Amino acid sequence: MSSSPTREVGFECRKMFPMSSTDELHAKLRALDAEFDQEMRARGFDPAQAENVALPSHLATLYAKREQIKLQLAELEGKTDD
Repeated sequence: MSSSPTREVGFECRKMFPMSSTDELHAKLRALDAEFDQEMRARGFDPAQAENVALPSHLATLYAKREQIKLQLAELEGKTDD
């Protein structure tokens, strides 16, 4: 009997209906928030002070992406509130 290495089989579960654009943006925002917080802490910054400190370019890029998604969400959610 030969031993074979265990293989991981990766697959992605998908719903039968596509996610709405706001759901996708919320998911992206959560991922960016987590990455931003982790990167901030790794560099010795407090994530709550992001607006008050000069950020290194990588963190500034993440911050800008987060703000852009927040703006898009506000616009989309504002349109549905009419």
